[in-house]
Amino acid sequence: MEWIDEQQMKTKAMINEASSDEDDTARHPLRTCSYLVFLVSAFISILKSYIVSKRKLLKVPGFLQQQEQEHLGDDGASLAGLPGPASRSHTHKSRGKANKDCNYAKGKWVADDKRPLYSGNECKQWLSKMWACRMMRRADFSYENYRWQPHGCEMPEFTGPNFLERMQNQTLAFVGDSLGRQQFQSMMCIATGGKYSPEVEDVGWKYGLVKAPGALRPDGWAYRFPATNTTILFYWSATLSELEPLNTEHAVTSYALHLDRPVTFLKKYVNSFDVLVLNTGHHWNRGKFNGNHWQLYADGKPVGNGSRLADLNRAKNLTLHSIARWMDSELARHPQMKVFLRTISPRHFVNGDWNTGGTCGNTVPLSNGSEVLQDHSIDIPAESAVKGTQVKLLDITAISKLRDEGHISNSSFKAFTGINDCLHWCLPGIPDMWNELLFAQI
Repeated sequence: MEWIDEQQMKTKAMINEASSDEDDTARHPLRTCSYLVFLVSAFISILKSYIVSKRKLLKVPGFLQQQEQEHLGDDGASLAGLPGPASRSHTHKSRGKANKDCNYAKGKWVADDKRPLYSGNECKQWLSKMWACRMMRRADFSYENYRWQPHGCEMPEFTGPNFLERMQNQTLAFVGDSLGRQQFQSMMCIATGGKYSPEVEDVGWKYGLVKAPGALRPDGWAYRFPATNTTILFYWSATLSELEPLNTEHAVTSYALHLDRPVTFLKKYVNSFDVLVLNTGHHWNRGKFNGNHWQLYADGKPVGNGSRLADLNRAKNLTLHSIARWMDSELARHPQMKVFLRTISPRHFVNGDWNTGGTCGNTVPLSNGSEVLQDHSIDIPAESAVKGTQVKLLDITAISKLRDEGHISNSSFKAFTGINDCLHWCLPGIPDMWNELLFAQI
């Protein structure tokens, strides 16, 4: 633009010079014609140069956006060729709109040399030894070097700093069984980069998560990141149902497991959570119920042996529907909260179960395929439970089913007893992907 001003000044000078000789040219008609030709030629030359210059400027990346932002009163962020706030907002909205209808469970596992997201050797502060396969006898770790890519969806970069920034002044709660605890430990390792983090505060006491006298461990854990005021917690509830002691005076106490009542911890603290992830599934069997002395209750009454709810699959389905509808009513009062029901994590026992010689010895990634193409979850009860509610489905079942090589298998400390773990996962590992899908949706 300075160049244009300079040309205009030159033009004015020539016009003034012509004006000063007005009397002289009036007396000489030929000289007058010469001046007119000169002025017209000069004007045409300047106009051509201006047009060429304008075209060059228009080719500069970001020039049109810069002009638009200057017109709108932008603070100049786009002057370096970067999109201004309006442009960034449009991009964010476009991405949000594109991902709003994304089926994150439909996609493909792809190799990625940037994985895993943390070191299994270094994240000792948060990882349980029984799940840290890098500290076991296992020798093959190729299962760590994959990520999930949903079809037609943009996945945000998942790092600890990005997660903490997004969850600033917020609380993420996991409530569920040992697979939920694995997801919790995975998130702690990702949030800290797997590094020792003495600045992270133990705030379990705020949620009653303290070890009771004689207990092996507390019912859960809660940790706060001071820099962003982000809290991540886990509460152990294998069935998501309220447990009520029935005979406290006996040496062995039985418990009423109320299928239609949410676990007491949720009723007490749900208003403290911004993001909540629920899971249940693997404790709904007679062995677990008998071992824990759980007795089925519904509508405040014992479930009789002849009742349809005596079937534990039906009992579980009632709990899933009950918790989804209770959470839906809570969301009506707290619309900013996001609640997810995570689908069941698949088991991969072959030739038996955990206590009958079942194994899962495959170590070759994606031996059974790498892609999920179906539109609906293979965890039909969970998908049915959230239908018609504001509770979202965190669908990880079919994706995880492709990764049988990621289990702890015979690498655990219990392997010498002949027991293989084909239920839980090595960490780093598949639960990291569950958290990546969660991050994409919060």
